[in-house]
Amino acid sequence: MATEEVFIGRQPILDRKHDLFAYELLFRSGRAKNEAHIHDDLAATASVVNHAFAELGIEQALGPYKGFINCDATLLRSDIIEILPPDKIVLEVLETVEVTPEIVERCKELKARGFMLALDDFVNYEDKWLPLLDLVEIVKVDLMPLDQEGLARTTQALKRWPLQLLAEKVDSREQARHCHDLGYALFQGYYFAKPVIIAGRKLGHSQLSLMRLLGLVLGDAETNDLEAVFKREPGLAMNLMRLTNSVATGVRTKVTSLRHAITVLGRRQLQRWLQILLYTNPAGGSVASPLLQLAATRGRLMELMAGKLHPGNREAEDRAFMAGIMSLMPTLMGVTMDEVLNGVNLTGDVREALESRGGELGTLLLLSEALETSDGQACHDLTEQLPGADHTVINTCLTQALTWASNIGRENE
Repeated sequence: MATEEVFIGRQPILDRKHDLFAYELLFRSGRAKNEAHIHDDLAATASVVNHAFAELGIEQALGPYKGFINCDATLLRSDIIEILPPDKIVLEVLETVEVTPEIVERCKELKARGFMLALDDFVNYEDKWLPLLDLVEIVKVDLMPLDQEGLARTTQALKRWPLQLLAEKVDSREQARHCHDLGYALFQGYYFAKPVIIAGRKLGHSQLSLMRLLGLVLGDAETNDLEAVFKREPGLAMNLMRLTNSVATGVRTKVTSLRHAITVLGRRQLQRWLQILLYTNPAGGSVASPLLQLAATRGRLMELMAGKLHPGNREAEDRAFMAGIMSLMPTLMGVTMDEVLNGVNLTGDVREALESRGGELGTLLLLSEALETSDGQACHDLTEQLPGADHTVINTCLTQALTWASNIGRENE
């Protein structure tokens, strides 16, 4: 059982400004759609937790963000939890846990060890929750079974404690706005996690300049021509400098000029940073937006998977990265994929993947999307279509991609 196929998934948790606050880490079996049976088996749970943190490096992959992990009574009572980094992990006590004196004492002990505690899938206040409500810092309120009156009643009951309220299963803009007005501090759900639902925006002047720059790079233009476009866009120039000096690039020397940045990066890296810059604030503000994190992770994940399928083939890796990044452009711009592709010179397999999810790149793109929604069965089926890939390879690539994406915009000191 401990070797059961399990895919790692993650879902963003956002704050009131819709900035990233944390990820919920999800372990999904590839044999049953959107279910993980591992929590009933302590040996399997131990294997997954150890593999994720000790071998794959999930702790590093989280970057500056915390990771939420579901805990049933068996896991709460076990010593496995103690291998986890308390400063990085929020333990979610599942709604199925019976609140016994033993569980309450164990939660007190874990809290004393430095773990943050959350109560998961909360719907209605009952006296049985009282001992835990005195201990947890976060309560995740499940919106699905609650109408507006029920939500208001539950929210009001919870305000007796100094808690952070997290609205989970937020599926619409209206739900998000309503929970915001009720005072919720944190938000989680497909409204934020599914890129097709994230509100897009039309291309501004800086984004149009970036598209022109991308076309110039694809056309192998001279450095002077690239520099001239950047000079007309101070915000973009500042972001290019910031990202070039980011720990994610691996550049060891501080870049001090546009020409230096373009030269040090090289055309291959410049092309990918131009694509990532499309997802940043042109004015040079925070780059840790959910859409940027999603796009960067998707592009890097597809690049790494292509590298496993075609070792040493950098062109295959580049095309995979481009397909991943470009797949979210309609969301960013608020336009159709056809409009995005107009005027951008893309190779046949990249275009096929973006237009119809066809070919091997299309399969990699579908697999990336399945990981984002934690659809274990789809992950299994799509992995079967990729010779040489298995759940271990995919999980390793995902954690490496998360690490890379989490480092974007974090400058060397």
